[in-house]
Amino acid sequence: MTTSHLTHITEPPGVAPGTGYTQVVTGTGRLVLVSGQVAFDEQRNLVGEGDPKAQALQVFENLRRCLAAAGAGFEHVVKLTYFMTDITHLAAVREARDEHLGALPAPASSAMQVAALFRPEVLIEIEAFAIVPE
Repeated sequence: MTTSHLTHITEPPGVAPGTGYTQVVTGTGRLVLVSGQVAFDEQRNLVGEGDPKAQALQVFENLRRCLAAAGAGFEHVVKLTYFMTDITHLAAVREARDEHLGALPAPASSAMQVAALFRPEVLIEIEAFAIVPE
């Protein structure tokens, strides 16, 4: 699927199709890298302690704000990397992602369970790579 400056290749020859992500995304333009975001509000208070869905929603809102600061939006995201203290949080992350990305093509993604994040009450961290047309 091609959307302006990005091409999404969901099923490269000889590779099993992914579920909820695109195998390959290519594009041209200005690269935007967003550091891993967690569920902090503007005052650095954790949103949704113990609640993976609430944390995921706040993380995606923080990603949206970071992308906007760089002149980008979720339509420009080519890669998301998910770090979770429990891989069962992936369902909540995907729900929050779908709420923010809507009908946009799913970006390339990696998801991993980690032993811990920088604070024990932080359940999810997500980083984003985007390509903005010039």
